[in-house]
Amino acid sequence: MSISTRSLLALLICSHFANAGQDGSKKPETRIHVLIAYHSVMGHTAALAKAVEEGARRVPGVEVKRLPTSEVKCPHLFAADAVVVGSPVYWSNMSAEVKAFLDRWTHECNILPPAFEMRDKIGAAFVTGGEAASGKEVTLITILAAMLSNRMIVVSDGEALGAAATTGEGKNPISAKDVEQGRRLGERVARVAMQFKQARNVVR
Repeated sequence: MSISTRSLLALLICSHFANAGQDGSKKPETRIHVLIAYHSVMGHTAALAKAVEEGARRVPGVEVKRLPTSEVKCPHLFAADAVVVGSPVYWSNMSAEVKAFLDRWTHECNILPPAFEMRDKIGAAFVTGGEAASGKEVTLITILAAMLSNRMIVVSDGEALGAAATTGEGKNPISAKDVEQGRRLGERVARVAMQFKQARNVVR
């Protein structure tokens, strides 16, 4: 057997065991579940939610569920490895629908201390507002603060605190730049969630 053939055979054997368990069986592929929950009236936040989904789907092994906040049930939260919440900006804050959604975590889903069932899940936020300085950062902070209170691990991309789109008078679609912000946020959330889950699997 030539040296090159031996080297190739050794490489194949190493590759096999790198992807197998101790008993020689193939390791199951790590899969993560990303939940994108949003409220939208004019369609802008829904468009940004779709961009976040597109970004998350760039990462292999990611399953994405994109739902209006009114349709999110407790099992969706518990099954998710990452939760991304989107809201339009109303009076420099999140919409009442998004606030009610976050409140339901406690009242309906019984996500309470000391268990903190959302602990160590990845969290992120995105918002849309009519003007460049319409309270988008304040809204992002309030959503992320709710996640931090639940002991989640928050990440960002796009703007400093998350993805954000400026919609003007509300009649125009969000810009290509804002769409790309959403995609970048979704991709980063998925990658961090994947890396975190893989690391925990190794520790176990």
